[in-house]
Amino acid sequence: MAWRWDNPLYSLADEGQNELAKKVWEGESLGGIKEDNNRLPRPVVWLLGLTIFSAFMMTFPLWGQRPTAAIYADYIALMGTPEVQELVEAKGDDAAMQYIVSKVKSEGSKWEALQDRHPVTMNDLRVIEDQVIELQNAGVDLEEYTVLGDQVIIANFEGNCKGASDAAGNCAEGVERERKQPWWDRGYTIDIFYVIYFCLAVMIAVKRLPNHNWVPDHTKHH
Repeated sequence: MAWRWDNPLYSLADEGQNELAKKVWEGESLGGIKEDNNRLPRPVVWLLGLTIFSAFMMTFPLWGQRPTAAIYADYIALMGTPEVQELVEAKGDDAAMQYIVSKVKSEGSKWEALQDRHPVTMNDLRVIEDQVIELQNAGVDLEEYTVLGDQVIIANFEGNCKGASDAAGNCAEGVERERKQPWWDRGYTIDIFYVIYFCLAVMIAVKRLPNHNWVPDHTKHH
């Protein structure tokens, strides 16, 4: 069961272990299955990497983030303007909403990406308008409030500390946590560890077998 480390991408087993594995491979019938020693196709390796990368990207917090009150504040600010009111009376809500969206986008809103992901109608804005204005008057951070249907509620997750914290990320006494979704979730750190662990475990298992250059002779089955 000796290990060799001089060329880990070729083999992690010494010659004696490889010879023993070859004898077992060629000497046992394996239930009648003729298992060759082919290397894993490169497209499969790339597909595995792509799957892991895609899984992280598609579940990244910023992709699935719920809409916050902050992304609609600019829309609501324009609802009472004469231009919007005239459009509502003359052409209806849809035309007025298109004007609001284009107006905010032309002014370079920092919430443009989230506004595109979470479009709303004029009626949607009317439902949350009073709640958003009330929060603005209270001086709270609108990013900490989530729009959930017809309700604007405090976000149900906790992010970074609003003040001092220790090395473990624990907030100092009297310091609250932000109700903002952090750009990096601690679960991703755990995921990365287990992905690396899985890939290393598979590589070690494969490299403890004879190198793929060796082709087993299935005529030795008995």
